[in-house]
Amino acid sequence: TKTMSTAAPVTDTAAKAVSIRERRNWLIHLLYTRHDTKECLLLIEEQLKEAGGLCEYALFVKGLIRRSEGELQESLALFQAATMISPHNVANLKQVGKALHLLGKHRAAVEIYDEARKYDTDAADWELLYNRGLCYIHLKNIEAAEDSFRRANAIQKHNGTFLQLGKLYTFQERFENALEVYLEALEFSPENPELLTTIGLLYLRVGENFKSFDFLGNSLTLDPKDPRTILAAGSIIQDHQDFDVALSKYRVAAVQTPNSAQLWNNIGMAFFGKQNFIAAISSLRKALQLAPFEWIIAYNLGLVFLHTEQYASAFHYLSASINLKPDFASSYVYLAICLNKLEDFENACAAYEKAISLERDHVFHLNYAIMLINNEQLEMGNRQFQTFESMWEALSPDERAIDKEVEGVRAEVKQRIQLLAGQ
Repeated sequence: TKTMSTAAPVTDTAAKAVSIRERRNWLIHLLYTRHDTKECLLLIEEQLKEAGGLCEYALFVKGLIRRSEGELQESLALFQAATMISPHNVANLKQVGKALHLLGKHRAAVEIYDEARKYDTDAADWELLYNRGLCYIHLKNIEAAEDSFRRANAIQKHNGTFLQLGKLYTFQERFENALEVYLEALEFSPENPELLTTIGLLYLRVGENFKSFDFLGNSLTLDPKDPRTILAAGSIIQDHQDFDVALSKYRVAAVQTPNSAQLWNNIGMAFFGKQNFIAAISSLRKALQLAPFEWIIAYNLGLVFLHTEQYASAFHYLSASINLKPDFASSYVYLAICLNKLEDFENACAAYEKAISLERDHVFHLNYAIMLINNEQLEMGNRQFQTFESMWEALSPDERAIDKEVEGVRAEVKQRIQLLAGQ
């Protein structure tokens, strides 16, 4: 009887202790969901003081708040403290894993996620596998990342999982697999503008412009001010020589992202297409100021200056472009044209030779031949022209039809070679 009478107060005391620790959880939750951070933290401190630092939910919410404030190390310590109170709580372990991931400790995060999965008895938490996949991406374990994302989707489909899996395939240049994943995601979420834009950009990358424009147009219907979508759609419109429509699209994007180097680069080239060279140079210089290490901007500036016969400026920007991307053959061709205009024939020849070594293009040989003939190097010029001829003859009729201008230049060069040879 004595044993029973002494046991009862212990049980009551334990229940009372738990009640004290947890009695304000509802109010902490309410303040947190209302984003009343200041009041929420005051209440949490009061609750932790009363409970001797052993209130699991208070520690958990404080960890969430500290993480949102950028205090990652403190956030990790708080989630670990919550885990000490309840070691098998999957929610606590998941947040420990997230904190480690944000701190760059990806391998440790994977270990935590694997431990949490042991206690996820129903195997129903897709987020554990999704977060694990993100860690594996940073660890460059692509196969494990793909497996994690696929298993996460098998539990519960989410846009984020589809997007990450698609990015993984795109990174591997498995574009067909990426498109399959994105199109499956679109069935799950047909009115997701981010997804529509991503598919549009991928179709643009594989050269299917009409399909790309279709998806980008659908995305703009849902979100008409998204700068990324406008930029991509504008570039397709620009490629079809409709510069005024492209510029009208870019004006909308400029309000949202006034400091986008890509946007100003496209604006510059649209003005170049309209033969408005002053506006083109001004826009491209702004783009270069925003992104001084983007080779394509320097390249485009070089083209504009070459077109306006400002050869010294063209040489400067084309050289800068080559320093940033030394394997782009067209940069050397335009540099060669520029050097020839600046009467540096020897270096112009070297630039052509470099371009030819990087890429097999019949036009390079034709341009090289023209420069050599103009500089009275008939034998070398004829040799380059014959190389061009053999490449030209190997092209299909459809491919030749695209280069109608080349056909005209070819006839002129051929006639000139025959004339000079006769002399």
